[in-house]
Amino acid sequence: MLLLSISHSLPLTDPVLKFLLILIIILSAPLLLNKLKVPHLLGLIIAGAIIGPYGLNLVLRDSSIILSGTAGLLYIMFLAGLEIDMGDFKRNSGKSLVFGMYTFLIPMGLGIVAGYYVLNFSMETSILLASMFASHTLIAYPIISRLGITKDKSVSITVGGTMITDTLALLVLTVIVGMATGQTGDYFWTRLSVSVIVFTLFVVIVFPLIGRWFFKRVQDSISQYIFVLVMVFLGAYLAQLAGMEAIIGSFLAGLALNRLIPHSSPLMHRVEFIGNSIFIPFFLIGVGMLINYRVFFTSFETIKVGIVMIIIATAAKYAAAWLTQKTFRMSVDQRRVIFGLSNAQAAATLAAVMVGYNVILGQTPEGEPIRLLNESVLNGTILMILVTCTMASFSAQRGAHNLAVAQISEEKRQVEEHKERILIPVSNEETAEELVNLSLAVKSPKNMRFLYALKVLDNQSTEEGSVKQAKRLLENAALTAAATDTHLQELLRYDLNVPNAVLSVILEHNITDLVLGLHKEKGISTSFLGRITEDILNHSDVTTLIYKSVQPLSTMKRHLVVIPEQAEKEIGFTQWANRTGNLVQNTGARVVFYGTFQTLEQLKGVLPKQVQAEYKEFGDWDDFLIVFRDVRPDDMLWVVMSRHDRISYNPGMNWIPGYLNKYFQANSFILVYPLQASTKGSRYLT
Repeated sequence: MLLLSISHSLPLTDPVLKFLLILIIILSAPLLLNKLKVPHLLGLIIAGAIIGPYGLNLVLRDSSIILSGTAGLLYIMFLAGLEIDMGDFKRNSGKSLVFGMYTFLIPMGLGIVAGYYVLNFSMETSILLASMFASHTLIAYPIISRLGITKDKSVSITVGGTMITDTLALLVLTVIVGMATGQTGDYFWTRLSVSVIVFTLFVVIVFPLIGRWFFKRVQDSISQYIFVLVMVFLGAYLAQLAGMEAIIGSFLAGLALNRLIPHSSPLMHRVEFIGNSIFIPFFLIGVGMLINYRVFFTSFETIKVGIVMIIIATAAKYAAAWLTQKTFRMSVDQRRVIFGLSNAQAAATLAAVMVGYNVILGQTPEGEPIRLLNESVLNGTILMILVTCTMASFSAQRGAHNLAVAQISEEKRQVEEHKERILIPVSNEETAEELVNLSLAVKSPKNMRFLYALKVLDNQSTEEGSVKQAKRLLENAALTAAATDTHLQELLRYDLNVPNAVLSVILEHNITDLVLGLHKEKGISTSFLGRITEDILNHSDVTTLIYKSVQPLSTMKRHLVVIPEQAEKEIGFTQWANRTGNLVQNTGARVVFYGTFQTLEQLKGVLPKQVQAEYKEFGDWDDFLIVFRDVRPDDMLWVVMSRHDRISYNPGMNWIPGYLNKYFQANSFILVYPLQASTKGSRYLT
């Protein structure tokens, strides 16, 4: 009887069946289209057209589809702001401005001419039509993200330019609608200007403060993700209150939280995973449901308008991409990426056409409404969305694939030259997660395997509870790493001597980096680091990071790194410098290096080019506290140390524990002991 009570009429009304159908489409689209080398994004749009009200009428584009699709659209823009490298973004801000003006002014100029002289529209309608060509949606961004080239210069320039052109296009929409309805006056311009400025400043300044406060106090992964969603939709809603489109607000929210969600963090991977698996596919399917192919067989005017719109939009966006390539001497594949990201017309275009369609200027003698944008433009827009999304997907995939392939040989060479193996001895649950997070932040992006967590048990610890607790500690560390798609190998050792157990693992697994932790409630012991840590340092030559975490790594604003004189002459200089560079890139925080002129000059040559750093000369370790007189609560202190009788050793290093215990209890810090031998390895205690 229950089966008979379920309605199977079309369109489907049973929510379980509707959701099941959409999930099957999301699952099958990539599997089927990958064999045909068709971007799965395009497949989802086509699938939406097939099952939608103008296709087989299986599913209506009702409020549930619109809600999920809106979330997906906001997610795309939020991810674009979140994943952008802020260092590259700042370096390329001028280039983004140039591209943004290219991709706004060229479509505006061509669009006005085509609308006024070819389609015989009024000037107001022509300007509004042109603004639709100027805006675009980063619908191909998931392709770029999946292929791992989001940090390429072409992507940074395009994402920054997108914010500029979409903002200008949507402001044109606001102004034209105001003019058409007779609402433009002094109050209109004042209110619009003030609201946009207040909104932008609020998101850029207040959102990071709220985010840092929250992440310091809440460690629960579910609560952190829900908080991110709240900020996305809050930013979008505030943008609407300011008279702008929601997508601008979600993009700015991504930029505001960029430094608080490191690229290598579990939270970042949760945000990407849920967005790419659920929200974004729903948006693409919802776009497909708008496509009404039947009108193309019944109205020549619609076909004419649609063809003109496609030609103008594509030619204008290609011209902008070509000019950007030539202006900044970029490659053909980078031009393809720029064109692929900027050619797709969807979100802002749909917003503009629906607003223009709903503005009624009057009536014909027959009583028909005279609209700012007529039905031919509405249907032509749908055709333009289908064609431009198709072209954008193919162009972005081809360009991104070629750029990714070009990076493979270089990445392989770097991995072979600097094959890193990071060991994390863990002892308690309070510090284990932050030790793993630090290791994830300092490792190379392509190192997804060589991470080890070690728990040492006394030979006498045969109690079932102790063993279970040790295994649970290792499992939690592995889960933290797995959230970033990084495999962490769990090692459980029985040994009466903890340093011996650590040293033996270093030898057995060719460990290159050791990450040790200090309890957040305790300072450095009077015997400097404590017997166990000192025994490890005295008998091991690998790069060692001794970390005390007071607050989450993601909430750090700056890293202050003090380097001893002649540190550049140590064999491990390049290795620890690269680790620091990786952390700065992954977290987006600022970094300030203190050292002698010679050391800082050498450091500039070995740091990754993407690292934006500040350099200050310092060489008097007897006056060490001068370096940190302006230390702030959200700063992390780094002190590059040296083992006794080595080149860069300074007697002033003996005072460091006292300084840290007395003056910097409220700050996280890392003591760095670089690799200082010609061969990596360790020596057993005797």
